[in-house]
Amino acid sequence: DCEPLSLKEMLAMADPEALKLWDNLRLAYTESQGLALIREEIAKMYSGVHPDQVLIITPEEGIYLSMQLLLNAGDQVVTTFPGYQSLYELANSKGCKLSRWEPDMNNRFSLDDLENLLSDETRMLVVNFPHNPTGAMLSQDEFQRMINLVKERDILLFSDEMYRFLEYEEDNRLPSASEKYKNSISLCGMSKSFALPGLRLGWLIVPDQDRLSALQSYKDYTTICPPAPSEILALMGLRNRDSIVSRNLGIIKKNIKLLEEFAEAHTDFIRWIPPRAGSVAFPEIFVKQEVEYFCRCLTKKTGAMLLPSSVYGFKRNCVRFGLGRKGFEKGLGILDKFVTK
Repeated sequence: DCEPLSLKEMLAMADPEALKLWDNLRLAYTESQGLALIREEIAKMYSGVHPDQVLIITPEEGIYLSMQLLLNAGDQVVTTFPGYQSLYELANSKGCKLSRWEPDMNNRFSLDDLENLLSDETRMLVVNFPHNPTGAMLSQDEFQRMINLVKERDILLFSDEMYRFLEYEEDNRLPSASEKYKNSISLCGMSKSFALPGLRLGWLIVPDQDRLSALQSYKDYTTICPPAPSEILALMGLRNRDSIVSRNLGIIKKNIKLLEEFAEAHTDFIRWIPPRAGSVAFPEIFVKQEVEYFCRCLTKKTGAMLLPSSVYGFKRNCVRFGLGRKGFEKGLGILDKFVTK
């Protein structure tokens, strides 16, 4: 994630209306679909999306509801891989047939590979761009080709867009799947791009009204309704999204420069693969032992942590760097000393 904002920072940037809502907040049940004001604010970030197409959820809940409601045993599900575990393990737990859309050695996802994976039996395509952990993106043309591929077969598209708005070049920002394809569900939230993971608040954009109603009904058996304080704080964050995202990108770009310099000084240890968006990178490292053993030794001896590719079940010797925190330089310095010995 990105360096989390404090409550003091949030209240300092709030507009008078949001502050009044905060000061007069009653800790009662809230609207199941979500506060109208926050759904209106979310809809402003999309083209052609109406507030009634927005369902407020916790981010993990959005994945759970969608997979449980829309998938059945035997369905083929194609998913970007590696990735956030719920995006494929929930389908796996339902007995779906999983096909992995994996990147090449330069962390690029090929649309030819995707086309070969899709079939008339494919029920759902699950994608995550900007991608965690590689920071990969599709080009605008590749994105449109992806939309065309699922449209041709009427495949349901679940698009995890949690890192959207953290593109290093704004021109590289892809449309939301929900803006381009009715048979889609887009997931986003406050945890990554907006540096507010502690709110546990996100949203689904669901163009199909019957599907949204079904998801909302299923939500009666999970969280029922959003947390009242989180909705108001999220409203404050979204109304200040430009300054928050700019602050986060400043931290990320500074840390990328540090990591690039580290990679140039340690070419025998790391092959730098630049991310194109988001707050994570996934370069390859050269170690004699298993990558997980190396990472465990690093943590045990220094207290610094790298996430090994093995936690994803991914075979290449890659590690995930978190680029969104202010303490990155200290951690990188520890790694520098560890690999220099």
